[in-house]
Amino acid sequence: MDADRGAGTVTSTDVTDVLVVGAGPTGLVLACDLARRGIAVRIVDRSPAPPRTSRAKGPNPRSLEILDDLGVAEAVLAAGSAPLPMLKYRDRAPVARADPWAGSAPSPDAAYDRAWLVAQWRLEEILRARLAGYGVRVELGRKVVGLTQSPDAPAEAGAGAEDGPEADADADADAEASRVVVTFAEDRRGEEAVLRARYVVGCDGAHSSVRKLLGIGFEGTTREDQVMVCGDVELAEDALDRGLWHQWFDEDGAVMLCPIPGTRTGWWFQAGPERDGRGRPLAPTADGFRRLLAHHTGLPGQALTRAELLSTYRVNVRMADRFRAGRVFLAGDAAHVHAIAGGLGMNTGIQDAFNLGWKLGEVLAGRADPGLLDTYEEERLPVAARTLDLTSERLRATLEAIRRPGGGLDSAITADTTGLGVGYRWSSLAADRTHLDARTHPDARTHPNAVTHPTGAPLTADEGPQAGDRAPDAPCTEAATGAGTRLHRVFAGPRTTVLGFGSGSAAVLDEVAATYGGTGVRTCRVYAADEDRAGEQSQEQSQEQGEEQSADRREGRTGAEAGPPGCAVIDAEGHAAAAYGTGASARADASVGGTASGARTGTIVVVRPDHHVGLRVPADDARSVREYLRRLHGTGHSAARPPEQSSERSPDRFPDMVDAVRKG
Repeated sequence: MDADRGAGTVTSTDVTDVLVVGAGPTGLVLACDLARRGIAVRIVDRSPAPPRTSRAKGPNPRSLEILDDLGVAEAVLAAGSAPLPMLKYRDRAPVARADPWAGSAPSPDAAYDRAWLVAQWRLEEILRARLAGYGVRVELGRKVVGLTQSPDAPAEAGAGAEDGPEADADADADAEASRVVVTFAEDRRGEEAVLRARYVVGCDGAHSSVRKLLGIGFEGTTREDQVMVCGDVELAEDALDRGLWHQWFDEDGAVMLCPIPGTRTGWWFQAGPERDGRGRPLAPTADGFRRLLAHHTGLPGQALTRAELLSTYRVNVRMADRFRAGRVFLAGDAAHVHAIAGGLGMNTGIQDAFNLGWKLGEVLAGRADPGLLDTYEEERLPVAARTLDLTSERLRATLEAIRRPGGGLDSAITADTTGLGVGYRWSSLAADRTHLDARTHPDARTHPNAVTHPTGAPLTADEGPQAGDRAPDAPCTEAATGAGTRLHRVFAGPRTTVLGFGSGSAAVLDEVAATYGGTGVRTCRVYAADEDRAGEQSQEQSQEQGEEQSADRREGRTGAEAGPPGCAVIDAEGHAAAAYGTGASARADASVGGTASGARTGTIVVVRPDHHVGLRVPADDARSVREYLRRLHGTGHSAARPPEQSSERSPDRFPDMVDAVRKG
């Protein structure tokens, strides 16, 4: 791939697998995920220079897990800071202090317990650098002005097609018809650029050109009475304590100042706008910011020495009618915009990208049926609908809180805003459907031992994750080397992971490794601390795998370039068994190990590449494992699936599902 095509011209002969439109966090995460899979991806942005914006203050815990999987979490943590305690003022006097994260701490099943403060432009810099490591750079100054795709794109020729010149000619014609033709605005030389892509993903924000060209509706509301002015400012040194997020809420307006990590004098500035004589909000200016600062805080206006990236924010709550039209998808703000409360806008987009990336990768590799792409909208549209409701409710709670002295932005923060509870139990990829009976049971929501899942499905504390739920993390050690690791590190990279608990899982893991080793599936045997490991893996194999894992970790390899396809870990403290609800199975396994019947038990958990449980079954149900993996990854080494044909699912399938999730 070209190192930098930002100043070049795209020609009518250019073809790529995926074109990502928009180089914000959503587009960059998607491009990184595709690039590490070996997918030919290009990413464009209409801005002539890398976009800079400061509305998003950083990733939440679920997004940090995704960034960890992409290999950039350490850089993000180093560039930012933990969220700060909030100091709240009334009439210039401090009246209350709050630390919404004071009672939280990392847990065995979640290494990240809180959001992280980092400037959005800095996060984008880190992601662009990661993407450049794969040989892909953002192509700037590319405005999409046209999209054309065949309404009935035929199947592309693939494995099993007839040989011969005529077949080759037909294949070329079919492939051409199965691509999206993308037209860009004229470049500086007045030349119109055209590119062909097998898929296009619009990550180009609330005013998405891609969405508009598709004619997809973006229904919702804009609250003209809920307006805020924003910007990055610099304050004189020692003007305010940089260890606090300062919030002045008065009857006639508000000012909020949060230190920008990695800077000495930089602050995020948010405020109610100045208004003219008729009560209409005025556009933000540096002098206006100085007047607001002096009025609400008592600091001299001259303490604000610089202001940039000024913008006006109006509360928008909108969602696209659908997230897909043929071979074109929408993600992030192009698909949904939320109230700012809870900080879920950027984070929901990052999670859209992580859901879509692996599905595009499997289909483009010819392993999965194109129908897998239908599950992107099936899973993410209800989540977006639920997020719209959640953020709107958090905004209402915050606006109510700040009417009283001592109220502040801590009212927007709840367990729901971490993103760790979002799952897809309703999805057709959630192979264990027993949870549906519980969800529709009339007593499900009032059962004393039930915990309401953010998606609306009840989750009892001792059952472990069900199909569709986020796969829990757990600390463990590598069986071969004794080095500390975590299950999420085992999951990292563009592969499905098959976890085996209990000695009865060995046969299934062996079969999976033989069928799929090196083709997008890894196996991992999870041993209890006191479990006999003899006979299930030779010492030579264990040592070889351990050395490869350690090398991958040292050299930062993740994804398609990392190995091996199988591993073994020791659940030394029992956290994995507790998180996955396999403790009873392990005890039963130990109790029958020496019986005459030779019975052995265990549990198989299939974890999707996006860290969600796809299947959880007893170890003797090898058939279910085979069928599930076949849907995601084809038949393994034995055959290659013919490349995909585009399909489009009607949005009419989703209203009941969306309503159920929103009411959850």
